[in-house]
Amino acid sequence: MTGQDVLAIDAVCNLLTPEVAAARPPWSLSFMQSAFHHDASIRDGIPLTKFVDQMDEAGVEHALLIAVKAGPEYDPLSLRLPYQKVVEAVEAYPDRFSGLVGIDPIEGMKGVRELEDLVTNYGFVGAHLYPHWFGLPPDSARYYPFYTKCCELDVPIQMQAGHCLRYSPDRPLVNVGRPEAIDVVACHLPELKLVAIHMGWPWVEEMIAVAFKHPNVYIGSDAYAPAYWPANFVHYLNSWGKQKVIYGTDFPALTFARTRKEIDDLDLRPESKRMLLRTNAITLYGLSDRLPSSRASAS
Repeated sequence: MTGQDVLAIDAVCNLLTPEVAAARPPWSLSFMQSAFHHDASIRDGIPLTKFVDQMDEAGVEHALLIAVKAGPEYDPLSLRLPYQKVVEAVEAYPDRFSGLVGIDPIEGMKGVRELEDLVTNYGFVGAHLYPHWFGLPPDSARYYPFYTKCCELDVPIQMQAGHCLRYSPDRPLVNVGRPEAIDVVACHLPELKLVAIHMGWPWVEEMIAVAFKHPNVYIGSDAYAPAYWPANFVHYLNSWGKQKVIYGTDFPALTFARTRKEIDDLDLRPESKRMLLRTNAITLYGLSDRLPSSRASAS
């Protein structure tokens, strides 16, 4: 463990073991190289033991792993991770990982029942959604059975907000990421805990307005390097919005070490930094009982 002053919770993280990397579609590996400039040490995957070592080195105590569903199962360009892979990682390191259930709205009630099973029987702590991959904005009726189940289970759902990148020339570019659609969902379901990941960029001011308006809307700071966060976003999380922003890397988009260093360089107020890196995620996802540090402090 390094001398990090705050142990962090990474609320947006992708599992990328060598086995998982080998099963990903070819476009995703070339995308990691072109968009994030990753070399083979990341693109080819990291064994789980070394992944945990990297968390330790950066002072990341716990990570939420996404069982991602980026596109429908029948689409050859889709990027999907079987739930079982996340289950296995969580079972191997229950103190270090929790699972997030990927949502495919096309699956309908089959997907809703899987969501309930994974939360109830496997301890997953929330859901995850990529609206861009389905060409449906967050306020589409196709999502509402999943939202309702999240309300019943009292778990958050995180979803990408902001512009989408063109992963492949064969994929139509459909932008459904304006934060205003999340505003609609929050109005309909004020008890649904919504986490808008990817910061809502480039509509950051609009995303802040939606989070300010709704007690149940939070912002994920993942996918964009902290050194380049807009000044209004830094001011928000460092002052009047300190309870509404959670830390994430969207690994492998960003590494633990880079994000921790760049957040340190922001020179945030101690309370704001702790809430960003740790407190907000623990409260939102109910993680206290899963963390070794929490159990140690209670003993």
